[in-house]
Amino acid sequence: MKKKGGRLLIEVGVVVTIALFLIIIMPLLLTEFRLNLLGRFLSLAIVALGIDLIWGYTGLLSLGHGIFFGLGGYAIAMYLKLQVPTGELPDFMGLYGVTELPAFWKPFYSFPLTIASVVLIPGLLAGLLGYLVFRNRLKGVYFSILTQAGTIVFFNFFNGQQQLFNGTNGLIDFTTLFGATVSDAKTQFVFYTLTVVFLAVTYGICRWLTTGRFGRLLIAIRDDESRVRFSGYDPTDFKVLVFAVSGAIAGIAGAFYTIQSGSVSPRSMDIAFSIEMVIWVAVGGRATLIGAIVGTLLVNYARTFLSEQFAEIWLFFQGALFLIVVTVLPDGIVGWLRSQNISLFHRRQQIATYPTLEEDPEVQHERENIGN
Repeated sequence: MKKKGGRLLIEVGVVVTIALFLIIIMPLLLTEFRLNLLGRFLSLAIVALGIDLIWGYTGLLSLGHGIFFGLGGYAIAMYLKLQVPTGELPDFMGLYGVTELPAFWKPFYSFPLTIASVVLIPGLLAGLLGYLVFRNRLKGVYFSILTQAGTIVFFNFFNGQQQLFNGTNGLIDFTTLFGATVSDAKTQFVFYTLTVVFLAVTYGICRWLTTGRFGRLLIAIRDDESRVRFSGYDPTDFKVLVFAVSGAIAGIAGAFYTIQSGSVSPRSMDIAFSIEMVIWVAVGGRATLIGAIVGTLLVNYARTFLSEQFAEIWLFFQGALFLIVVTVLPDGIVGWLRSQNISLFHRRQQIATYPTLEEDPEVQHERENIGN
C-alpha cells in the first residue's frame, strides 16, 4: 500500500509540474499565435483521452467521436453568439430571413445551462447510442460502422441548416464573454489555462477509471467479453457508462477548441476528423492515457510544421509517419517504451490478459505436458 501510495504521489506530482510548466513557462517561450495553437492541440488531447478510454481499455473502436466533439463546440458557440443586445438575433440569422429566435436556442442565454449542455448533451447521446447498440451485443466492426454512419447523419444535418446553424460556414465571429473580448490575448490566455487544468483533471478521471477493479473489468471486456458474461457480469452497463463518459469528455474538448479557434462548423463532425482522432491515440499508444496526449501533440505539431515547410508534399510525410507507426511501432510510442521496460510515472507494467484460451500460456503448458 505504501508503494502504491508513493507511485500515486509521484504521478500526481509529475502531472502538476507539467501543468504548471505549461501555464507559467510556455507563455514566456511562445508567441501569442503559437500559444493559441498549443491550446487548441491540448484541447484535442482531451478528446484523445476519451477515445483511449473507450478504445484502448474497453476495445470499442469509435469512428464517430467527432459528433460529440462538435456538439460541445456548437453548445458553447450558441451561447457566445447570443451575447448581443436584448432583442437582437445572431447576425447570420438575418441573412436567411429569421425574425424570431428558435425555441431551442433560448436556453443558451444561460451560462450554467450552456456548461451543462456541453457535458450532458454529448454524454447522454453517447449513452443512448451505446445502450441501443450494446444491448443487441453489437461490437467490433459493426460498432465502428454504426458510429461512422452517425457522423454522416450529423454532418449532413448541421451542414444543411443555414437558418439554424449557418450551414457550412458554421458559427463564427464571437465577440464578448462576460464583458471581455473573446479574441483578446488576455482572454485567450484564460482559455488556455483552463484547457491545461481540464486536461489534467480529465487525465486524473481516466486514470481513476482504468485502475482498480473497474479498470480490470474494462480490460476483461476488451480481451474476452464472453468470459466476463460467464463470470456473472453484464458488460452492457459498463460499456454504456464508459461510452457516455467518453462522449462527455469529447464535448468538453469541443467547447475548449471552439473558444480558442473562434469558430465551429460541421467539419468537426466529418468522418475524416473522427478517424484522425483514432490515429492520434494509435501513434501515442493504446491503453496508456499519456500516449493519447503525446500522440495528439506529436501528430498535430508534425502536421503544422510540415505544412509550413513543405506545403505541397507535407501529406506524404504524414502518411509515412502513420506507416512507420503501424509497421514498426504497432503499440505506439509509449507502448514501445513500456516494452523496453521504460515505465512512465514508475508504474508497473500491466498484467497481460488473454483473449482466448488458446493464447493462455498456462493452458499451453498443460497441453504440452499432459500425459508426461
